[in-house]
Amino acid sequence: MLKNCDVVFYKKKNDFRSVVLENILKIVAEKGRIKLTSGKKFDKLAIPLTTDLISYKIFNEFVEGDIENLKKKNKKIITPLCLFLDKEVLLYAKLKKLKFKIHKERKDKISEFIDDLEKKHLEVKRGIVNGFLKLEN
Repeated sequence: MLKNCDVVFYKKKNDFRSVVLENILKIVAEKGRIKLTSGKKFDKLAIPLTTDLISYKIFNEFVEGDIENLKKKNKKIITPLCLFLDKEVLLYAKLKKLKFKIHKERKDKISEFIDDLEKKHLEVKRGIVNGFLKLEN
């Protein structure tokens, strides 16, 4: 995702995903691997997408029949949290005692369906994401 000396931009927010993303980026920046910026010039844009959010997006695009939209990639965008579920990212935030606010998220019927399915069959969200990644290659 990142190369040495990449300049990375991320949007500061106070939700748990954004706070964890910021924490991780700062750890990498402290080691001198990357530089963080709030300005206009950057090599990579980091966004706080988790497995949950990505699986919802993939499933929605399949249902809507807009699979081509999923194939569009921007090489400047990175998603460092993409391998983690929301509950794992939230646990990290709590264990690190990061300050964040939990916002009530609106969920559509598809995301509720996937959440219910995940309760009975673990790894469904990861399966959706991994299955899509195999289709891409």
